[in-house]
Amino acid sequence: MKIYGNMTHIPVLTKEVLEYLDPKPNENMIDATIGEAGHALLLLEKTKPDGRVLGIDLDAKQIEHAKIQTGNFSKRVVLVNDSYANIKEIVQKNNVKPIFGILLDLGYSSWQIEQSTKGFSFKKDEILDMRYDLQDSLTAQKIVNEYPEREIIKILQEYGQERFAKQIAGKITEQRNIKRIQTTFQLKEIIEHAVPKKFQYGRIHCVTKSFQALRIAVNRELDNLASALPSVISVLSPGGRLVVISFHSLEDRMVKHFFKNKEKEGVIKILTPKPISAGQQEILENPRSRSAKLRAIIKNEKIEV
Repeated sequence: MKIYGNMTHIPVLTKEVLEYLDPKPNENMIDATIGEAGHALLLLEKTKPDGRVLGIDLDAKQIEHAKIQTGNFSKRVVLVNDSYANIKEIVQKNNVKPIFGILLDLGYSSWQIEQSTKGFSFKKDEILDMRYDLQDSLTAQKIVNEYPEREIIKILQEYGQERFAKQIAGKITEQRNIKRIQTTFQLKEIIEHAVPKKFQYGRIHCVTKSFQALRIAVNRELDNLASALPSVISVLSPGGRLVVISFHSLEDRMVKHFFKNKEKEGVIKILTPKPISAGQQEILENPRSRSAKLRAIIKNEKIEV
């Protein structure tokens, strides 16, 4: 459990991650979305004395946090500020081989919500940014102010599965013609006015899906996942394991279909016929784990890297 300021980050499904990755002494592992290094610290403990952990994150601030958190293991940790979509090149460049386990935790971190000031949360009034990588030119503000209405509808429907996408996109284009939409609270108010009142207070807040959709679009999350999965399998040693934790159905569906296809090809064996979810106790202690789904595979021994 990591603490930044008054915010606590608890890694999800830690017991299950260790069970399915099954890290052993001296094995090399990859945490491809290292974040606050909660999972990475567990892997470092299990792979003593000489196993190395390669930690990757697109957010430079997260790499800074991970460096602090893994300080006691600095000789066994390699941290890289990059996208996991480039995992093949990253492994080759840093010469961390062979790889016996890879973790892909696809959720964004508590720090990104609470302290990044990038506008990930509609509960804080911040500039609409939502970029993991500040070198990228595309922001949430650019999408809502400059994209055609039909493109905004498509983003909300495809990435947020938002039933009121047309109404929300219409209200966004109407309001941006009056005043540029710059902050999370501006956008939140616009969405709340677009969604029919009887649907505003359901199980999840009526703004949640739209913010999810914008975050996915800004960071090209599904595109990165689709391009990364084949590379992730390729860098994994025969007999190595991959664990993926997803937090919404679009990611989980993509992972599920990819695993099924690779199993048919004889490349992998699926270890989780159905996704693993958090138990009630973990959900009570860490509400973020409620939507987490874990899938795992093992690479067949006969397959060469």
